[in-house]
Amino acid sequence: MKLHAKTIQLSALMLSAALLAACSGPQVRYGDAKEVETVNANYGSTDLQMIAESMTRSLLQSKAISGSKDAPIVTLADVKNKTSEYIDTRVITDKIRTQLVKSGQVRFAVSVSEMQNQTDELKRQNQSGLYKNSTIAKTGNMQGAQYRIEGSIASIVKTNKDVKDVYYVFNLNLINNESGLLEWADEKEIRKTATR
Repeated sequence: MKLHAKTIQLSALMLSAALLAACSGPQVRYGDAKEVETVNANYGSTDLQMIAESMTRSLLQSKAISGSKDAPIVTLADVKNKTSEYIDTRVITDKIRTQLVKSGQVRFAVSVSEMQNQTDELKRQNQSGLYKNSTIAKTGNMQGAQYRIEGSIASIVKTNKDVKDVYYVFNLNLINNESGLLEWADEKEIRKTATR
């Protein structure tokens, strides 16, 4: 009888352990954000980092930026996605903007996509009657950007039963808003191959 009770207790203990293991969910671990990501041939985090670092370095070396006495004011347009896959191009421009701001060589005016938030804030401060006049951000004092940055990302995809080859090209341009002249342009090419 004692042996049978011990067997039942052991079985119950093993069943409990198995249930706990099953209920614990997926194993999650942190990785190095800079580690090369090679899950598949689609656009990924490594591509984002390579594009942003390459474009930022090149733009900071351009005559328009490096030759300026004061940090020029720039605005960003959304990068056009000309690939067949979904790519959040805003993440690309945000990463480039962050690196440019950290350099101290460029200042940013509100972008076209952010303008509505800016005008809403000015209206709120100036028309709500809630703020002291001496602290209100006055309308008509925003600074215009001397340059705008715009670009695109495109891809060519070739596949057969064993190989998927993806070629990405990312283009970025710096345009003088007053003259309309293209002051700087560069591109970053990336080729990825996945085999089955």
